[in-house]
Amino acid sequence: MKQLTMKELSFIEDEIRAEEITAKTMNWCASLCEDESLKKSLEQMAEQHQLKVADLSQYFNQSKMMQ
Repeated sequence: MKQLTMKELSFIEDEIRAEEITAKTMNWCASLCEDESLKKSLEQMAEQHQLKVADLSQYFNQSKMMQ
């Protein structure tokens, strides 16, 4: 695997934070939602963002070990 620059690693960290914020926001919106269909959709979208966090974190941790 190619080594990433510090700038690239910083971009990955920023994306992880953005995905975390998005997931938390979607979960918060779902908690306030009275429409069950909309609530379920928001929860599913939040889960997708949480999965992206996990994927990005795994990639980030692998890249950091190689630095």
